[in-house]
Amino acid sequence: MIYLDNNATTQPLPEVIEAMRVCLHDAYANPSSVHQFGQTVRHKVECAREKVAQLLAASPKEIIFTSGGTESINLAIRGGLRIHSHRRRFVTTAVEHSAVLRVAEQLAAEGYTVDYIGVDHEGRINEAEWADKITDQTALVSLIHANNETGVMFDVPRLAAVAAQKGVPIHVDAVQSAGKVAIDAASWPVQLISIAGHKFHGPKGVGALYVRRRTRIEPLILGGSQERLLRGGTENVEGIVGMGVASEIAVRDHAQTTEYVRRVRDEFECGVRASIPYAYVTGQGAERIYNTSNIAFEGLESEAILILLSEAGICASSGAACSSGSLEPSHVLKAMGIEERVAHGAIRFSLSRFNTREEIDHVVSMLPELLSRLAVLGAR
Repeated sequence: MIYLDNNATTQPLPEVIEAMRVCLHDAYANPSSVHQFGQTVRHKVECAREKVAQLLAASPKEIIFTSGGTESINLAIRGGLRIHSHRRRFVTTAVEHSAVLRVAEQLAAEGYTVDYIGVDHEGRINEAEWADKITDQTALVSLIHANNETGVMFDVPRLAAVAAQKGVPIHVDAVQSAGKVAIDAASWPVQLISIAGHKFHGPKGVGALYVRRRTRIEPLILGGSQERLLRGGTENVEGIVGMGVASEIAVRDHAQTTEYVRRVRDEFECGVRASIPYAYVTGQGAERIYNTSNIAFEGLESEAILILLSEAGICASSGAACSSGSLEPSHVLKAMGIEERVAHGAIRFSLSRFNTREEIDHVVSMLPELLSRLAVLGAR
């Protein structure tokens, strides 16, 4: 199997698995218990909090553990808006993850004015529209850092500065970027950052929300006094410990991993474009996160391509969603104005430190023959 679906989830590092195994076997006490065993487990949680904080260049006191990226996003947006209930405007972009867009849809149904900022053909944000739509009536802004489909990155410090100048708090969805690119929460003019452990070789079921000091939000899950009263419930200790280890290794290996994966990704794109004339790399003119390659094969259907890839032992994914029996192009590619004939054939290949050049060479060599089978079947 060749796994090129790392934006969906990543393979946990061996060190993560071992740390979680030890934790499950030897550190099963409740970290809220006052006895020595419980406090030993509490120490493990706090050590992990320090490692996650280092990943974001933040203070450990600014890290709230959650069940994953989706919960972190919901807590940031919903919890933030409850504090600013006198304002009824919410600003985001047209290319956000569904975890943000579904909340935005719900907000609109509740009477909020929701502004969706557009992007150009390469996926770059319309900065003039961004500056115009953020006003003193805006309660909160939510901005994705690295797009989960195309990998296109937004300049968070510059865009956040616009909101900061108008006194508007900003939430950053860094689920696809944390653990891959440098995030400096201390210097960024943002209040909230969402991340997920399984996107950078940690476990599923655990995430974190960065909450800048003196930023007020209200909890969504009420219960005990865990996580500074912002997220009730007994902590997922083994998940938190695993995420801490993954954070530590991401910081340690950042430069080496970035250089290697970027080089392999670029070689992959060059090989595909050289051998398949109708292949189009979406967002290629914009700054992109180094592991993501969204390639559209004009005239083909992504669903059919994915089936053939899977049969060949290659795991990839598509931004398309099947609705009422018909395949619709991704909302991200629609927002970019990608022609439907092209967008229907978009495949997301997302790499990690575990992918080898031999794997990539194999995929590049077999893709032309595989796609030609669809052409013979009349797909093009």
